[in-house]
Amino acid sequence: MPPQSPLPSKSNKLYFFYGHRKPSQNRPVVRGGLFSNRQTLNPKKPKNTEVQPFDIHKWDPHFLSQSPSSSALALSPETSFSISLRLSPIARFIIDAFRKNQNKWGPSVVAELQKLRRVTPNLVVEVLKVQNNPTLASKFFHWTGKQKGYNHNYASYNAFAYCLNRNNQFRAADQLPELMDSQGKPPSEKQFEILIRMHSDANRGLRVYYIYEKMKKFGVKPRVFLYNRVMDALVKTNHLDLALSVYDDFREDGLVEESMTFMILIKGLCKVGRIDEMLEILSKMRTNLCKPDVFAYTAMVRVLVSEGNLDGCLRVWDEMKRDGVEPDVMAYATLITGLSKGGRTGEGHELFKEMKKRGHLIDRAIYGALIESFVAIREVGSACDLLKDLMASGYRADLGIYNSLIEGLCSVNQVEKAYKIFQFTIQEDLKPDFVSVKPLLMSYAEAEQKEDFCQLLKQMKNLGLPVLDDLSKFFAFLIEKKGPIAALDTFTDLKAKGYISVKIYNILMDSLQKIGHAKKALSLFDEMNGSTCTPNSCTYSIAIACFVDLGEIQEACTCHNKIIEMSSIPSVAAYSCLSKGLCKIGEIDAAMMLVRDCLANVDSGPMEFKYTLTILHACKSNESENVIEVLNEMMQEGCPPDEVIYSAIISGMCKHGTIEEARKIFVNLRERKLLTEANAIVYDEILIDHMKEKTAQLVLSGLKFFGLESKLKSKGVKFLPS
Repeated sequence: MPPQSPLPSKSNKLYFFYGHRKPSQNRPVVRGGLFSNRQTLNPKKPKNTEVQPFDIHKWDPHFLSQSPSSSALALSPETSFSISLRLSPIARFIIDAFRKNQNKWGPSVVAELQKLRRVTPNLVVEVLKVQNNPTLASKFFHWTGKQKGYNHNYASYNAFAYCLNRNNQFRAADQLPELMDSQGKPPSEKQFEILIRMHSDANRGLRVYYIYEKMKKFGVKPRVFLYNRVMDALVKTNHLDLALSVYDDFREDGLVEESMTFMILIKGLCKVGRIDEMLEILSKMRTNLCKPDVFAYTAMVRVLVSEGNLDGCLRVWDEMKRDGVEPDVMAYATLITGLSKGGRTGEGHELFKEMKKRGHLIDRAIYGALIESFVAIREVGSACDLLKDLMASGYRADLGIYNSLIEGLCSVNQVEKAYKIFQFTIQEDLKPDFVSVKPLLMSYAEAEQKEDFCQLLKQMKNLGLPVLDDLSKFFAFLIEKKGPIAALDTFTDLKAKGYISVKIYNILMDSLQKIGHAKKALSLFDEMNGSTCTPNSCTYSIAIACFVDLGEIQEACTCHNKIIEMSSIPSVAAYSCLSKGLCKIGEIDAAMMLVRDCLANVDSGPMEFKYTLTILHACKSNESENVIEVLNEMMQEGCPPDEVIYSAIISGMCKHGTIEEARKIFVNLRERKLLTEANAIVYDEILIDHMKEKTAQLVLSGLKFFGLESKLKSKGVKFLPS
């Protein structure tokens, strides 16, 4: 048997190849051969709490502190591991020192960092690249600058700028040039370029101009590339005048324009519609550099189309032809689509014909834009001819094109042809949607073709379309076009077929209530209660408005209680109607409670409700002038006083003030003609009655408090029910 090789001595470093290694959280124990018997052990907390002398050679950069104080702020293992792979051991030690102290700068962090022999600028760059705490990064950056023999270099300043900008501290990053200058390191063009690039990427145009002005103060002249970057950022953020002033500086510096310089200014002038100035720049570009190519002209047309400047598009197109530049497919498509969507169908169609003569491949999007444009001007025949041309070219029309043709044919009363196209979409395996069937449903409803209407609904159901949801959209469209009465007649015919839903009932009830047909709306409400449709909170909210219109406040309150029982909230309109109805019958306390309930439950209540609480608060001073100031503010905000506001004045003054002060307010409103004389008399009577009621309640509360109520009852005194 050959002699075994001796094990390595303890002084040598043990590797996994030899068998045993000290375990840690991220390093498994290896026993035996190569990567065999792997076991992961969690390191236990050492019982000895004495501070051991620090030795950088024994420090384990992979070990994470597991103390409760730092566990909440510790990064995930995956993040920590990925960061560790990118950093040197000393940088990992610094990051670990921050983490141990909960990412807060203090004496303990400084004590940890002072264990290092020296800190290099490259080490500072490493730390700042992964630091996401701007306060900690600033403290560390300034601490390193105070170390003996250390001087920041350009890389460390740049890393600090990136760190501040990454953490949304861009204003602090803008002050780095002054910091560099104060520390004997005047900033170069590169530092300003970094700041400009940061602000331009974030669309902070004014900040870009601020850095540009700072460059001039430091005497740094930008290159052509940086000038272009500054002007492009200003143009993109709609600061064209500033961009032109930068261009003036560009020319004063004696720099020569590039094609990018001209195109930035040209696109900016196109964006604001200054075509004459744009043509001057274009002429200068031809003279000093070169003629724009088709891509440059297409970019100009695209900018003008996006701004809706079609006349400018055609002028640019003429300039392109004058330069002898042949438009390509993209140029044609951009201009034809813009003209078609802008309602200039004839000019777009002429360009389409020109494109066909040149033998260009015409995209389906061009056909679609022209078809929609012809349908909009009711030239459906031309749209159908384009469809034939499209299919003859080997294209397959999409659903949008078919929907446009269906709508156009229905608008010229060619419903049968529209229905044939609808059937063709099904044969083409294009699933129709509500936009496809809406014109057909509308045409059948207007012509009272009930059988065709119901047949189309059955076909929609077979296609898997949500029939009831689409019907609710259809009724909303029908009400907008023909009115609620016509929609109600159509719905009456559909009820027998079973096409009913809560949403349809709500749409019809709401439209009837808005035109003053509250009784018809309530008849639908009663009919709904007797059917399979269960009213929801929206239904009851509409019913509240109907009952208030009819003066049946008790029924409206019952509907409000139904909504509360459903654990729901009435609509803002229901709150407003019911509160006004309660004010009209003198139930002021209930109305004020409803106002508070509304503001507590909805995100944004009516403006008069918000001023109601303000008036109630102003009444606590028992000064009519304070309440009148609130009313003046209301008028300035465009919110005239109504029943709720008048009732708030009565409630507040009866609770906190006097009748005389309340009357002063109503006299002021009467003098300003905000309140008629008849209404002033009515509210004066309500004021007296409400004050009597409050006084009686106060007396009764006093009798109950002193225990005199039972004595008075024993003597035959009768109390009215509260």
